[in-house]
Amino acid sequence: MSTKVETIKAFAQVGFDRLGRATKDLKKEHLDWKSVPEANNVRWVLTHMSQELNIYIPRILKDDPNYNPNGWPQDYIGNTSYPIEEIMQDLEKGKSDLMEGLDKLKDTDLDAEIEMWGSKRKKGQALIGMVSEMIHHEGQISAILGLNKRMEQHK
Repeated sequence: MSTKVETIKAFAQVGFDRLGRATKDLKKEHLDWKSVPEANNVRWVLTHMSQELNIYIPRILKDDPNYNPNGWPQDYIGNTSYPIEEIMQDLEKGKSDLMEGLDKLKDTDLDAEIEMWGSKRKKGQALIGMVSEMIHHEGQISAILGLNKRMEQHK
């Protein structure tokens, strides 16, 4: 594996480790809590992350801007009918597929131009951008849960 790919993989692992710590003691009653009606909740963020991992990152790895796995639900993001266990399994599958996909890349693959959201980008740039999304969303989850905890303590 190349040094550049190893760096992306290490960066991804940092995000997954942080997500694991943030969701380790996640309780069902915190999944749909919102600080205000317009805010995202933990369920929405987790399902959004899962869709990024299971649809958008594979599109980059497969050089297929239309990739959509069979059976991926159109109504997945924020849907309250999906239990937390299923969401976490989907996240784990996406993580595993990402890490395996990275293992197959070479430095030269990272320089390839790919179509992403209507423009051309280098594959390496697109992957770093998507991995940074994982860390960004972990921060959102930590903020939501932290705010909920503080508000509960001050009731």
